[in-house]
Amino acid sequence: MAWPPRRRWPLAWPWPSRHVDDTPAAFKPDLIAGLTGAILVVPQGIAYALLAGLPPQYGLYTAVVPTLLAALFGDSRQMVSGPTAALSIALFATLAPLAEAGSEAFITLALTLTLLTGLFQLLLGVARLGGLVALVSHSVVVGFTAGAALIIAASQLPAALGLSRDQASALLDGGSALAGLAAIRPGAVLIAVVTLGLCLGCRRWRPRWPAMPLALLLATLLAQALDPGGESIPRIAAVPAGLPPLVLPQLSLETFSLLAPGAIALGLLGLVEAAAISRALSARSGQRVDANREFIGQGLSNLGGACFSAYVSSGSFTRSGLNASAGARTPVAAMLAALLLIPLLLLATAWLRFIPTAAIAGLLLLVAINLIDRRAIVEALRDGRDEAAVLLITFVGTLLLALEVAILLGVLASLALYLRRTSRPPVVPLTLDRAPERLHETLDATQCDVVRIDGSLYFGACDAVARRLEACRRPNLVILAAGINFIDLGGIHLLERQAGHCRARGGCLYLAWAKPGVMERLRRAGLIEARSHHDDSIAITR
Repeated sequence: MAWPPRRRWPLAWPWPSRHVDDTPAAFKPDLIAGLTGAILVVPQGIAYALLAGLPPQYGLYTAVVPTLLAALFGDSRQMVSGPTAALSIALFATLAPLAEAGSEAFITLALTLTLLTGLFQLLLGVARLGGLVALVSHSVVVGFTAGAALIIAASQLPAALGLSRDQASALLDGGSALAGLAAIRPGAVLIAVVTLGLCLGCRRWRPRWPAMPLALLLATLLAQALDPGGESIPRIAAVPAGLPPLVLPQLSLETFSLLAPGAIALGLLGLVEAAAISRALSARSGQRVDANREFIGQGLSNLGGACFSAYVSSGSFTRSGLNASAGARTPVAAMLAALLLIPLLLLATAWLRFIPTAAIAGLLLLVAINLIDRRAIVEALRDGRDEAAVLLITFVGTLLLALEVAILLGVLASLALYLRRTSRPPVVPLTLDRAPERLHETLDATQCDVVRIDGSLYFGACDAVARRLEACRRPNLVILAAGINFIDLGGIHLLERQAGHCRARGGCLYLAWAKPGVMERLRRAGLIEARSHHDDSIAITR
């Protein structure tokens, strides 16, 4: 049977700009990428759910409905959403003081927090505040992920050693350290080392192999051979079969006030992750991603996911990179990855109970290793004190404070240092020969000061600039204004005062090479007369 003629038609996406080639050859890369993603998300989803303090099936639930909604309503063609390491540890850190991990109360709070996170992200997208994510600087993200990596590693060491929580606490207690050491199970340690070693080996010598699923399979077979009964090598809890159950998160005024700060922090962190991934993928594919659409997609994925037992999700670095490497061209690949996971939830969950917890711990230790961006840390430390300070503040805050507080501190530190830099723009003294030629002919160099201002004249910079201009005592003052991108009312008043000082000395204030936006603002303020845009210098007459 011959295929119908090649044609192109718009799928029923919410955004009409998307067009997908519907020939079998065009969908083949998406099918392969979707199948690969469905295989990879099984160990990842289980591991991240345990990291978040939730039963393992919630990680798989988070890879179904949120992935579908993000692919449908988001803008990136290759990004795959779902559970992530950073958001998992952030959710656990946010809710751990409020309820016991894994309890019904903890699960209810997690779903409610996911709903609020999605609502916050959706509001940002609808309000077209996609640029807001730029407030979270790269150094904040690097510092947070490095701190989260240490938290992940510390939280998974007990499982890698085969210890319970009480035994792990005893190991940290000086008086019971020997008892804690005696409780370490060599079989569990071997499983964790084998899992981690296989993943690192595949990454080094066989980067195209699905390292995580292979390592998990081999670790499970090894655990069954060493300890069939699960007495010395603990296994994960049984994963119930079935589709993600429909739930209604409980939202009251008290719960809202309790979880709102965490929802804002998790929402920003999720959007930063999604924006970083979409930008990286678009740089390779040439797609121009609309940040506002992506915000809406992420918000709807968390809103809808919370009603289907999914916890907070975002773009996944690992799965998105694998999706792009497998040749995915459209969001169909992400949708197939979610749909292909459904048969596993219905039929194969009984086999997941054989997976040793030490193997999951080994995978999460690998995740922790990958989260530490050593190159970015070195770049930030070399760049200067400002970037290093932001990174260290966020890193230390992540280790010692609540996650949302750490991110907020990092953002505030970034803004404070930015304002500190912009509030002290360089005022460089020059000679008259650097000014426009027209001024050479009309002004006496001995009666003229020339300065160049390399920064905007706004209220925060006026005091610093005024102090530098006080050193100019000659009658005439020429300001080379090519570096002034913006001027506000405070800057206008500064120029007005400086023009008065020049008139009092018998001279005039000149502005050279001012940009059109600055000129227009000065005209509206009445400081200059309407002149040609081609004039290279103007006199401030008021």
